[in-house]
Amino acid sequence: MIRFGVIGTNFITKLMIEAGQEVADFELKAVYSRTKAKAQQFAEEYGADLTFTSVEEMAQCEEVDAIYIASPNSFHAGQAITAMKYGKHVLCEKPMASNQREAARMVETAKENNVLLMEAIKSTLMPGFASIQEHLHKIGKVRRYVGNFCKYSSRYDTYREGTVLNAFNPAFSNGSLMDLGVYGVYPMVVLFGNPKSLKANGVALASGVDGQGSILAEYEGMEAVVTHSKINHSYAFSEIQGEEGVIIIPNISEPKDIEIRFNDGAVNVLDRQDEFPPMYYELQEFISLAKEGKTQSAVNSYKNTLITSQILQEARRQMGISYPADQN
Repeated sequence: MIRFGVIGTNFITKLMIEAGQEVADFELKAVYSRTKAKAQQFAEEYGADLTFTSVEEMAQCEEVDAIYIASPNSFHAGQAITAMKYGKHVLCEKPMASNQREAARMVETAKENNVLLMEAIKSTLMPGFASIQEHLHKIGKVRRYVGNFCKYSSRYDTYREGTVLNAFNPAFSNGSLMDLGVYGVYPMVVLFGNPKSLKANGVALASGVDGQGSILAEYEGMEAVVTHSKINHSYAFSEIQGEEGVIIIPNISEPKDIEIRFNDGAVNVLDRQDEFPPMYYELQEFISLAKEGKTQSAVNSYKNTLITSQILQEARRQMGISYPADQN
């Protein structure tokens, strides 16, 4: 078994644990929260034996093999580095760090301590994405990638009423690009690598984060467009447009129900369906790597994470969005 400690008691951690219950060799062992009462309540609900109010104490615990981090973005680097220095494997929610410098420090710490570090972006490890990779050649020369994820935040109503919650607070390295735009950027990097250049635009909110934005990235012979928003919905699909056809992706954050529409009118349904919850596949990958003694994923790799972090940072720079974490 790989015994997990979790940092964060929010909905995403609950989804991870529920997915983990479907994964062989997953065990929830410990829960961290800033308050003991909340840690105990969460541990009782999900059957964890141990609770902590200190990340360092959990990292020192010999009954914990790996730590899943789902805290606010600004805490990721410090908590992950602490865990890895004590020999713990780390599965860290996206985006892995506030900026490229933090991401590089995390990767370096993983290498120094010979532990597994993986960014927990579920989409690129789901069966649907593997199907995209397998069938990409069928659409001929790729000319445009479109990654669209715009979802009106339930917390934006509160923001409009004058209360700034974590989701719109730059102190936590949040905003539309970091929370949703990454879902368009990361698959782009996995499929096509580092762009030659990029241009970014966005709508800055008074709190200091971006509410929405777009990235236009240049590749050899093609372009990539990423659109994201937390202040409006979009029902437009994502696409990979080639000279022979188009791959249509209804939901870039959880790719499934994907099809190819060819220039001659033929339709190829990529019917590799999910058998498990969306987060199952990243957990399965992480646990398999940990058991094999590997320190990084071939898909959610150090390289892809560092390139993504670099893109997010440059896009924020062009939008004029800066976090306190950028000054540390």
